[in-house]
Amino acid sequence: MKAGLGLGLLLSWLAASVYAAAPLNEATHQPSSVSELKLLAEQPVVGMPSGNLSGLAWCGDALWALSDRDDDRLYRLTAEQGLWQAQAEVFVAPPVPLSGLSWGQRVRNDVSGLLRGGDLDFEGLSCDAAGNRYLVSEAQVAVLKIPPQGPASWFTLPPSLLRQARASGMLWQFKGLFEGVAIDSAGARLWLAAERQNRGLLALHQESSGWGCKGSCVLLSEAGDIAAPASIGGEMQPNDFADLAFFNEKLFTLERLAHQICRRNPQDGSVERCWSLAAEALTAARRYDQPYGLAEALWIDADGAWLGLDNGDSLGGGQARGDGETRPIVWRFAAPAGGWDSAL
Repeated sequence: MKAGLGLGLLLSWLAASVYAAAPLNEATHQPSSVSELKLLAEQPVVGMPSGNLSGLAWCGDALWALSDRDDDRLYRLTAEQGLWQAQAEVFVAPPVPLSGLSWGQRVRNDVSGLLRGGDLDFEGLSCDAAGNRYLVSEAQVAVLKIPPQGPASWFTLPPSLLRQARASGMLWQFKGLFEGVAIDSAGARLWLAAERQNRGLLALHQESSGWGCKGSCVLLSEAGDIAAPASIGGEMQPNDFADLAFFNEKLFTLERLAHQICRRNPQDGSVERCWSLAAEALTAARRYDQPYGLAEALWIDADGAWLGLDNGDSLGGGQARGDGETRPIVWRFAAPAGGWDSAL
């Protein structure tokens, strides 16, 4: 067993190294200037025992949150006395369909789930106009749909999705698989974000026979490192996507290490405009003693952006930021001047 596991991990590592050197579609445009977004409010979250806030979505009349340690619940957030009070809604996820991941990757994900909790490792949350919630499982590279009434069900994803993603260099890195999901209001178009090494975007469309890809499933695949902000050490680290949102016919990516939100073309994933979070997120009071960002969750609306911070487990307290706060945090940023469609 140990010898087989070592061989599987070695093969996965070798394949990842080869593909990381040859991304399918490198980004060709990066905005020359990035303006700062204004923080309107920040509120700690209580009543979320597992912590690890990894997804946010405004569904119906409420903001909902997700923890990557919980395989059986979402949290409805209610504003109370300067806090977000989380109330759990329990669901049952049916058995997960076969993902196509290698044996070595499946074993590593299973062992990680046993050690840390959260076998499914839900890392993104989105919502359509009908109130259906969509959760992406990083460990299983799968998408779960939870309707307002009725049982939850897994999407049947086309086999070509994983094949094309891996051929482009994505979905080889342990704990660097699917990190975000976005759905359009009609529930007919779905986007997935691969986290890192390579980071990238994939697109699916609902067809009469299920979900499929129009031509290539892969919109974007990017390799390479960038420098973290100087205030958290400035280390060169893999560029990443932490979450996705879809608003007004545009994709928005949360780019954790760069501390920014970028607007992208949903047809090809190309970046159009970025806005920085760094001035507000990296003040001495809000800064965590980590060489990377902790923003994990994103939702965009006409008035601004909701962001959720994953600072670890809540039982016994997550990691503390500069002012000593250890609870998960939700930030509300104002939309940029001129709105999210602005070119300025």
